[in-house]
Amino acid sequence: MNNEYVYPAVFHHNSDNGSYTITFPDLPGCISEGKNLSNALYMASDALTQWVNCLIDEGEDLPAPSDLSSVSCEKDEFVNLVRADIKDNHAVR
Repeated sequence: MNNEYVYPAVFHHNSDNGSYTITFPDLPGCISEGKNLSNALYMASDALTQWVNCLIDEGEDLPAPSDLSSVSCEKDEFVNLVRADIKDNHAVR
């Protein structure tokens, strides 16, 4: 069984070196960075997957994701939905 988790992420373009810093408004502390846009999208999904796995392993509640339209951006930023697929590794008899 796979559980799908989708959260909005803010991608900030760092014009000095072309990299992107990624933050998740609903998951304070969940931050990543990518060398370029393609890498940033991959890194965002990886960071979200690890963060959600940690919350599940700790038995903590996952916050509800914000509506995409309610997330604000600054100059040089955009919001995108990021998906993490969490695999259920429990054995089935």
